[in-house]
Amino acid sequence: MSMRYSRVMVISLITHANLMFALILILLFIRSSSNSRCLKAEQPVGMFVFGDSYFDPGNNNYINTSTLDQANFPPYGLSFLPFPTGRFSDGRLVSDFIGEYAKLPLLPPFLQPGINRQRDFYTYNYGMNFASAGAGCLLETFQGYVIGLDKQLEYYKKAESGMIKNLGYVEAKKRSTRAVYLFSIGTNDYTSLFLTNSILFTSTSHSKYVASVIGNLTTVITEIYKRGGRKFGFLNLGPLGCYPGLRILKPEPANGSRQSSCLDEEVSLLAKLHNKQLSKSLSSMRKLFPDFKYTLFDFHTFLQARIMDPVRYGFKEGKAACCGSGWLNGRFSCGGKRGEEEYELY
Repeated sequence: MSMRYSRVMVISLITHANLMFALILILLFIRSSSNSRCLKAEQPVGMFVFGDSYFDPGNNNYINTSTLDQANFPPYGLSFLPFPTGRFSDGRLVSDFIGEYAKLPLLPPFLQPGINRQRDFYTYNYGMNFASAGAGCLLETFQGYVIGLDKQLEYYKKAESGMIKNLGYVEAKKRSTRAVYLFSIGTNDYTSLFLTNSILFTSTSHSKYVASVIGNLTTVITEIYKRGGRKFGFLNLGPLGCYPGLRILKPEPANGSRQSSCLDEEVSLLAKLHNKQLSKSLSSMRKLFPDFKYTLFDFHTFLQARIMDPVRYGFKEGKAACCGSGWLNGRFSCGGKRGEEEYELY
């Protein structure tokens, strides 16, 4: 089994639904972004979504990639629609629930064919989703298989041009300013190093690498701000060393126990460094740009609590992946289309 073969498991996790009741900050942020005294009912606050598999509604269905980076086959999506949509989940994604709370329709993948005539309508009324499973902040992260953050920004600019064409510059900028911009990205920039046996850290320090990741992210945020974006929501990185796709890099315990430690070394340190630097950078941007508003959800603490004590939060399983094979379901065989036909569902 190649390292690339198992790597996307680290971004599928247990279930996306287990985030929702703890995303109050993001939900309230969106709700408070709308001033009902100023907006007409037919002018909802739009939402533009950037990121990886946590937010990807199926953009990877429409690029030249492999099934490692796609989820458009069973059992994905079967508790949501009668067919898979490309979401790395059994149902809806975090971004779908947030949009529902904000009274928006499901945002389609930006690349979905057949919505070209509707795309501008969606863009200037509701927003758009550019996220891509496996994507990172760095161009090199799974390059050629995913839609990286720079490309997602390029797609946003294209959508913005559609708004300006249809609504005029002034109205388009007003809607850009009212909109909310959601980000969940960075996980793959770090996990890819361990799943591909990268030797990067022989020449680059952890702090310099994290600075590159955060630097690319803040560059994109700054560009959106310059184009009118003012309200942003972020998820920080989860406890990467506890993800099944990385835990299986350690030898399986002789008794098959799931209680062995997470992969505590470099990958966990990188996640902590990233989260610390992300918080610091966003705070600095708030001082630099007076109108910059953001909420940063502590996904790391939230998820770690549920991994370590799932029963307390209403779950039966916290350490194994929801779909896969082998120890902790850590081999990325879900759906039987990735070189291994057998898989198990929890």
